[in-house]
Amino acid sequence: MIKKFIIALLGFVVVVLALGAVKVAQIKEVSSVSHVPPPTAVTTLDAQSIAWQPTLSAIGTLAPVEGVTVAADADGIIVKIAAENGAAVKAGDLLVELDTSVETAQLAAAEAGTALAKLQRDRAADLIAKSTISQAELDVVTAQLAQATANVAALKATIERKFVRAPFDGRVGIRLVNLGQFVARGRALVPVQKLDPIYVNFSVPQRQLAALTVGQKIGLTVDAFPKPFEGAVVAINSEVDAATRNVSVQALLANPGEQLRSGMFVQVEVQLPATATKVVVPATAIAYASYGNSIFIVEKMKAPTATNTSGSANNS
Repeated sequence: MIKKFIIALLGFVVVVLALGAVKVAQIKEVSSVSHVPPPTAVTTLDAQSIAWQPTLSAIGTLAPVEGVTVAADADGIIVKIAAENGAAVKAGDLLVELDTSVETAQLAAAEAGTALAKLQRDRAADLIAKSTISQAELDVVTAQLAQATANVAALKATIERKFVRAPFDGRVGIRLVNLGQFVARGRALVPVQKLDPIYVNFSVPQRQLAALTVGQKIGLTVDAFPKPFEGAVVAINSEVDAATRNVSVQALLANPGEQLRSGMFVQVEVQLPATATKVVVPATAIAYASYGNSIFIVEKMKAPTATNTSGSANNS
C-alpha cells in the first residue's frame, strides 16, 4: 500500500515539473519578443495666420421701440372691440369703444342750451345797440353763451375719451377685456407694440466700456430661428451699475417680418473695432488639460528625411 502511494506521488511530481518546464519556456519566448508599440498615425495641418475680428459676447433681451398697454381713460361698458388680437393698426385707429349713450344725451341737451344762449346773446346785442338794456345784462348773456359752449366741448371730450385709439403704428396683442365688460378708469385693455425696428438691451463689463462706441455693428442669435440678425449700437448708458459693475447698452435692428418679439432671450456679439493677426489651428488639434491647453508641433530634425513630434507651449 505504501509502495503504491510513493509511486503515485512521484508520478504527480514528475507531471508538475514537466508543466513548470513548459511554462518557463513559454515565458522566455514571450520575453524575447520586443514590445515597442507601433507608431501612432496622426494627421497634420498647416497653422494659418489670419486677420481676426474680436467680439464681445453678452446676453440680451428684446424690447419694442414703442410699446404700451392701452388703458381706459373713463369708466364705462365695452360695446365694441374694433381691433382683433394680433391685428396691425395705424396711429389713431379705434381699438375699443365704451358706451356713450348717457354722454350723447347730455351733449344734445348742452347743444340745445348753447343754441338758446346764442339767441339770447344776439337779442341782447340788438337791444344794447338801441340802448334798451344795460351793458351788464349783455355781459351776463355773453357769459352764459361761453359757459354753454364750454359745456358742449367738455361733453365732446368725455365722449372722445370713451373711444380708445392706437397711440402709434404697431401690432395689437391679446386683449385683456371682453365685450360687455364694465371697466374702470385706468383698467388695462389691450397691449400695442411696434416691433419693426426693435431694440435689444444688454450689459457688458465696465472694463469693456472703452471699446464701445455708438454705431458699432452687432450680431444677434436667438434659439427660435437659425439665421443671425444684424444691428448697431444706438445708446450706451451714462452710468455703471454699482452692484454688478456692468454698463447697459442698447442696439437697434431691423425686424421687417416681425419674427423677433419683445421679451425674447438672445445672444449678442459686439464687433470690437480693433483687429489683430492670429495664428489659428483646428479645435481638434488642442489637447485640453486642467494645468493648461497644449498642441503638438511637427519639427524637422537634423537628418533631412526624419521628423520629430514634440509638444508645444500652452495654447491660449
